[in-house]
Amino acid sequence: MTSSPISRRAVLRGGAAGGLGIVVAGNLEAIAGPVAARAATRPAVGYGDLVPDPAGLLALPPGFSYTIVAQAGATLLESGQPTPSDADGTGCFLGREGSVLVNNHEIAGGEPYPVPAMAGLTYDPGAQGGTTTIEVDGQGRRLREYVSVAGTHNNCAGGITPWGTWLTCEETEQRKGGRFLKDHGYVFEVDPHDRAANQDPVALKFLGRYSHEAVAVDPYTHAIFLTEDAGGPNGLYFRWTPPAGFRGGKGALRALAQRPDGDTVGNLQAMICYLGSQHIADLSEATAPGTRYKVAWVDVPDRDAKTVSVRKQFTDEQVTRSRKLEGAWWADGGAYFVASFARLSDGSTNEHDGQVWFYDPRSETVTLKTIFGVNQDPDADAGNFDGPDNITVSPYGGVILAEDGEGVSHLVGVTAQGKAYPLARNELNDSEFTGPTFSADGKILFANIQTPGYVFAITGPWGRPSNADV
Repeated sequence: MTSSPISRRAVLRGGAAGGLGIVVAGNLEAIAGPVAARAATRPAVGYGDLVPDPAGLLALPPGFSYTIVAQAGATLLESGQPTPSDADGTGCFLGREGSVLVNNHEIAGGEPYPVPAMAGLTYDPGAQGGTTTIEVDGQGRRLREYVSVAGTHNNCAGGITPWGTWLTCEETEQRKGGRFLKDHGYVFEVDPHDRAANQDPVALKFLGRYSHEAVAVDPYTHAIFLTEDAGGPNGLYFRWTPPAGFRGGKGALRALAQRPDGDTVGNLQAMICYLGSQHIADLSEATAPGTRYKVAWVDVPDRDAKTVSVRKQFTDEQVTRSRKLEGAWWADGGAYFVASFARLSDGSTNEHDGQVWFYDPRSETVTLKTIFGVNQDPDADAGNFDGPDNITVSPYGGVILAEDGEGVSHLVGVTAQGKAYPLARNELNDSEFTGPTFSADGKILFANIQTPGYVFAITGPWGRPSNADV
């Protein structure tokens, strides 16, 4: 996300060698060879060419429209303060009158509209991030909006649980000191329906203290898979497995965290990948969709990172790293997760502008589903997408990615066959899209433009997106 210590927007202008556009729908011969290139020359159509927006906000395909659900500094919370800045990862839940959204706010401290420090809902009064809850009707119109958790720091993405709560992630390793009264870099659970359940926020320290990005929860085992957005060295992909007898449900994670052994309950492990017997040092080694690696897991020595950052507790030979691990989503029996970009200069093996991976717990493998080649002209709106970040799986097939690159910013769809298409374009500025997520009935796609801060409800003639002439 943009508040990461070294964001993609800060490094891309330096340029890099590589193919242009998305590998599965563009020039990939230099990366994956001529056979793969010949198989991916036809562009996807998706829902049609985007129609410019007279209001200058959101270009959408023909027949689609949007409603502004909330706007930072313009709409008001129930408590009377303005909607906070920097909406990011978002969970959507079925509500009594439509949907309930839980919006992260990726606030580090310099943003114009902090999350108000509400009595009983504030973890650390020195921190200004948190979450707001927005209730909307069946057409996506806002009914009410209020603070659900305050006093957390740099809430980036997160993930929904099988029992209908939201896990909000702090993308930071901020220590106690100065204005901060507590350590940060944790995950917190937010109940979208029960305000009382969010009183006195509890850090789920057993999930580790590091630059959390997103999570995906296995609905069968209740294992939690977590991404880390960090560099120097690059971040890790984690798995937390619950203790014997654990049954997930509302309040169950909070109860674990409050046990005498709550800081270390369950097992937190980092991923290591192999191709046969060959250790894969970095996920950027994969350059062709379909690449599959065998997965093993290594215990984290000190998950609270009391003296050394978690990722620095391992040598490169002990784990598999990746630059900019971002969004995560559970679907199709496994966990999708995103690597936003990679550069040789940050320690990556190869360069790309985005990967989408799928972890299969049954086979203990990860498979590269999509890869974007390096975008050398990000200001051109010509299907050359880059910097995927948040992800959601579409009920109509394929995935939707929030673009956090340089230049023109899009919501990017990828068909089930692997072809990319523009679903929306930011007409206002080059700020990133965040938080794509569908309503339970699939009729509304909610998504955000982070700066200056819009939450949108997008509707239209949804259906399986066209895969060109296939």
